Amino acid sequence: MDQPLAAATARELFRLSAPASPDLHLLRTEVGHHLLTVNGSRVFDVDEPTYRALDDARHGVDPTVLTRLLDGLGLGTPPLIDDTPLPPPPVRALSLSVAQKCNLGCTYCYAQQGNFGGPDKSMPADAALAAVDLLFRSAAPGERVNLSFLGGEPLINRQVIRTATERAVRLSADTGVPVTFSLTTNGTLVTPEDSEFFEQHAFAVTVSLDGGPAQHDLLRPYRGGRGSYETVLAKVQPLLAAQRRMQVSARVTVTPRNLRLRETLDAFVGLGFHSVGFSPLLNSPTGREELSLPELEVMLGEMTACGEEFERQVVAGRRYPFANLVNALREIHQGTHRPYPCGAGAGYLGVSADGELAACHRFVGDREGAMGDLARGVDPKRQLAWLSERHVHRQSPCQGCWARYLCGGGCHHEVISRGRPACDYIRGWLHYSLGAYSRLLARRPDWFSPVPAARVER
Repeated sequence: MDQPLAAATARELFRLSAPASPDLHLLRTEVGHHLLTVNGSRVFDVDEPTYRALDDARHGVDPTVLTRLLDGLGLGTPPLIDDTPLPPPPVRALSLSVAQKCNLGCTYCYAQQGNFGGPDKSMPADAALAAVDLLFRSAAPGERVNLSFLGGEPLINRQVIRTATERAVRLSADTGVPVTFSLTTNGTLVTPEDSEFFEQHAFAVTVSLDGGPAQHDLLRPYRGGRGSYETVLAKVQPLLAAQRRMQVSARVTVTPRNLRLRETLDAFVGLGFHSVGFSPLLNSPTGREELSLPELEVMLGEMTACGEEFERQVVAGRRYPFANLVNALREIHQGTHRPYPCGAGAGYLGVSADGELAACHRFVGDREGAMGDLARGVDPKRQLAWLSERHVHRQSPCQGCWARYLCGGGCHHEVISRGRPACDYIRGWLHYSLGAYSRLLARRPDWFSPVPAARVER
């Protein structure tokens, strides 16, 4: 898609998704008229007169008119989310920064080229084992936990990854607590032996790739300036060939330099990645490569082009692993309804190479997200304060936005560092996703059958 067309598509989505009521959102598609009730994230088909009445009411000056209409439709249920912060939950996922160092010199890295602004560090084995013990400490049989390995480049500290994984496997067998593993890598250090290990333990492996050779090499060079694309592709081939229990995904950080998303998606799907996802760069330590509104318009247009191809492929009965839309559709179908954007600072924490606990992997070394340490455990007062401060009802302008319980207020790290430059983009993407959901539910309802419909009524 050319950039002017992509931007025009996005601006129309911005218009259609602009907040009109904090209680509902409306959309029309080729298969009908649709209503999202914000309370409960429930999707309904409605007839045209009902749609018109709701549309008039949400733009009216008297909010009681809309309340009465919703009550008359049987949708005026008490709020499912109040102002009470989530009680601090037990830790069920940890990401270990096993190597706070990297062999690449990525221009935008949130970890400041791997070391989070400090000296290069590697996590010692005893810290990794203590983290694994913390993860299993309060888990009951049948409760699933996840252990993730990040950096920097985690494969610089390969032996600690293996040691921690093997401890987790033993504890899982002893306790009856299932464990899953994930790892994010730049791909340059992967070996065939790594492929065998990851396949043996059913790792979810995410490879950072930022487009074709020219774009990737510009954004993710070695520290000396040499491009890394060809090395990554050669090293990742054994992973792609080996994946059966393992799943290998590509993650693309989107900057102003690599906005041809549909082209990138098709190329990576062709290489055999299990899924491909895009993430806009909204905050970098130097401010370099961040997306501003014009680039977010182009990105949204490209994302919808990817989504439209996904819809065509699904209707035709073919798999098209566009992760962003797959995740959005499944969350809409399940009635995802949350006061936070993710589990950061709650059931998910990051662990630094020194054993400090952080709200997530992006807050390693950042006092803003400090959550205790492995020696003393999670700081409950800090965690409770975090969950209170970061609740979506405490965020502005989220209170008046129809997307607040689908979005959760946006990535904590990005919001604290830069604010909310992408609200229009997020709403536009959710509006498109709701439309895609309605179309696919009408045309391919079987696609959703593996997922229980928690709170979806038609």
